[in-house]
Amino acid sequence: MSWIELIGALISAWAVWLTARRKPWCWPIGLLSVAIYTWIFADAKLYSDALLQVAFGVLIVYGWVRWLQNLGDDGLVQVAPLPAASATAHLLAGAIGALALGFAMHRWTDAALPWLDAALTAFSLVAQWWQARRHVAAWWLWIVVDVIYVGEYVYKSLLITSVLYAGFIVLAVIGLRSWRQASRQAQAGHETARTDTNIGA
Repeated sequence: MSWIELIGALISAWAVWLTARRKPWCWPIGLLSVAIYTWIFADAKLYSDALLQVAFGVLIVYGWVRWLQNLGDDGLVQVAPLPAASATAHLLAGAIGALALGFAMHRWTDAALPWLDAALTAFSLVAQWWQARRHVAAWWLWIVVDVIYVGEYVYKSLLITSVLYAGFIVLAVIGLRSWRQASRQAQAGHETARTDTNIGA
């Protein structure tokens, strides 16, 4: 346990909470947490996680721009549907990326858990991409990934971080419920607008 790990945990939790609330401020707060956790993971020899933070930084900038382009009148981001074909393609890409990264980490680094670390890295990137694209499915994937992360960080004695990820699971459930509700409301609004258009015609 260290003070920088505690600060990183608190900032990360704040960013996820803002994401669950669909507030665009989640992105700059998330960028700060990325910088902190890049150092933490590199120091713990979790190289895939450190690399993941750098990739997160790029996706955070992308997500921030995307969200600002898709805000509702209430200042919250609008949820978007995820086609099944796209979801399948993204998950397949994640699996291929996990195998490639796992092989590289196993062969050329002293990573503590190369294959598991690589798989979590790859699918975290998929979840982050979905989140940047405003898909409800991102929360389902985050729940699965975070459950496994808790076990990994307990094994690595990153206790504060393991507690943080347990909290992330709770926040992901909250985010899932919130985003699903927003999705249903948006769908109802579209159906109402379509009905009004048909009546007007």
